[in-house]
Amino acid sequence: MDPSRIREKIGRFRILVIGRANAGKTTILQRVCNTRDNPKIYNSDGERIDVEVLTASRERGLHDIENEMVFESNPGFIFHDSRGFEAGGTSEFEQVKAFISRRSKEDRIKNQLHAIWYCIPMDEACRSFTAAEKKFFSECDTGSIPVIVLFTKFDALYDVEFTKLRAEGRSRKDARELAPKQAEESFPNGPQLKFLKEVRWPPKCHVCLSNMEKDDADCRILIERTAGTLDNEVLQQIFVSTQQTNLEICMKYAVER
Repeated sequence: MDPSRIREKIGRFRILVIGRANAGKTTILQRVCNTRDNPKIYNSDGERIDVEVLTASRERGLHDIENEMVFESNPGFIFHDSRGFEAGGTSEFEQVKAFISRRSKEDRIKNQLHAIWYCIPMDEACRSFTAAEKKFFSECDTGSIPVIVLFTKFDALYDVEFTKLRAEGRSRKDARELAPKQAEESFPNGPQLKFLKEVRWPPKCHVCLSNMEKDDADCRILIERTAGTLDNEVLQQIFVSTQQTNLEICMKYAVER
């Protein structure tokens, strides 16, 4: 079916984005939607919200998780932001849980939540999990909605490995070239993935995203991993329909079908 026909009959792919304020969430969404522009924000009634009104609400500590973010460059996605959740407060957590539960019970697939991207930045000093993150993976059952953990700003670990390689006597040139590979190879044995394997509600998968602020940033692995977590063929079609400019992914799933 033609991508536009899929969206016309079924709707758009809806993603809840969770993460700390400095996790690089907006940058990643811009990369996924192939744009540098900010999204347009709509309320639950489909009415566009003025940016000034939205800013004023945020300054007062108000945020509505039901608000929808849509990028003009790729209207096949609807994003929801859990702004404020990183504080780890009980009320914020309960709001997120209620939103996930409410959306999972929707009869119409267009109103359901289809995936959750949980962003965790790797440029933090200790890179340990926050109270909000521990609470989410220990207490939040998302049911059939897949959770994908995005380890953002992964290139921060390159500097860590660079320092180690220099301490081992490597030249600056060699250390700079070897650092990315060493970071990727050592990460699976680190504390982050160990924690996610031991929690009550582990994510379906994870991706490591680096240098997302660059113009040539590649987020194909995020698209592929997300598509791979969808066990519903209709949802897979909706998701792949958002990738009209990514011929490789469209062909892959067309062949698999």
